[in-house]
Amino acid sequence: MTWTGSFRSVVRRLPALLVAAVIGGALAACGSDTSADGNAPTTTTSIVPAGEGMPEFYAVTYPLEDAPGRIIKVEEVPVEGLAGTMYRIMYTTRTQRGEIAAVTGLVAVPDGAAPEGGFPVVSWAHGTDGMADTCAPSLDPGANVGIANLLLDKGWAIAATDYVGEGTPGLMPYIAGESAARNAIDIVRAARAIPGTAIGRDYIVWGHSQGGHTAMHADRIGPDYAPDLELRGVVAGAPPSQFPLLYEFLKTSPFKHYLLMAAGGINAAYGDEAAPLDAILTPAGMEQLPILDEGCVGEVGDRLAPIDAESLVKMNPFENDKWKAVLSENDPQAFTKASPAPLLIIHGGADEQIPTVSSEWLANHLCDLGQDLTRWVYPGQSHAGVVGSSAPDMLTWMEHRFAGDATPDPMTPSGQADVDVRRCPSVAA
Repeated sequence: MTWTGSFRSVVRRLPALLVAAVIGGALAACGSDTSADGNAPTTTTSIVPAGEGMPEFYAVTYPLEDAPGRIIKVEEVPVEGLAGTMYRIMYTTRTQRGEIAAVTGLVAVPDGAAPEGGFPVVSWAHGTDGMADTCAPSLDPGANVGIANLLLDKGWAIAATDYVGEGTPGLMPYIAGESAARNAIDIVRAARAIPGTAIGRDYIVWGHSQGGHTAMHADRIGPDYAPDLELRGVVAGAPPSQFPLLYEFLKTSPFKHYLLMAAGGINAAYGDEAAPLDAILTPAGMEQLPILDEGCVGEVGDRLAPIDAESLVKMNPFENDKWKAVLSENDPQAFTKASPAPLLIIHGGADEQIPTVSSEWLANHLCDLGQDLTRWVYPGQSHAGVVGSSAPDMLTWMEHRFAGDATPDPMTPSGQADVDVRRCPSVAA
């Protein structure tokens, strides 16, 4: 089987596309055209139904308003034990190629009266959980009540995007940084439009792993992409960077499935001309692509575990001019200027998925650009384990940013006794 553009645009629901238009008061079936990435039919009114087993909320009606951050639909969802009110929303965003698309997510608003200017917002960019509709975190609004309450108790609203393609049409463009960053920023815009929520302009983007990569790109584009908002800071946990290093590291690791996910995701973001899959994958690798849309990360990893990664890869993608270009565009190591928003990088000293040295090299590069940057490394902590150890420190750092305190923050993290703290010398007081 040969996968081309159909892999990106029709993989899930389009075979079951229900198209209808109101003509003279009667409902009649009619055709529709789809854009290059399968997100937005370009002609008549049409509905892409929710995926199999998905709630009706996830059905998307086209055409979409050509403006990012607009609410398409919203519903309040009960969450036991939540110190606030939870909403599931669908809103507009822009893809990597600037096309309008629908994306879903969650918004949580604290109990009580909002402060002057409205509730500050933490935009949570989730880590790798898969690329299929059924992996969308908004399907389980009560999954992270504990950490949500830590934020809500401080009087902060929460906006948590699913990313385009999780819950909505098309394959999620995994590790396409600008797409994900737009998703994480546009949900703040959409949250502010929910009636009665009193959400303000100030926001922080926080993410870990894939979400850390999203956070890095939000730091890069946020001030220019959303001048209507005020980006107070960014927290990037274990952010993927140094992509050539990660390629060599992951292909012989238990996490080699991330490489196939990245290939499918970048192709979904850029298309077959800019990111041709058959240029870097063997026929055996091409045959494995459908599994990206059939299960979440655990299932994808289990199904690829017995397969040698070398049998799936035709060539090192960094030796292909097209792939080198698109991968470099998404590597934070390629950033060319500092962001005005303060950046905190958090990493576990024993990270088994993203080598700790990668964020050291990244910090060196960003410091040379004059970035306001602090990096905390928690010795002995794993990729996931560092989240719990660093959480109280991170919340304090966020509190200082929302308060308008000076940066770089002189605070000493206390999540464990031996945290390695570094601040860029070019911006240190």
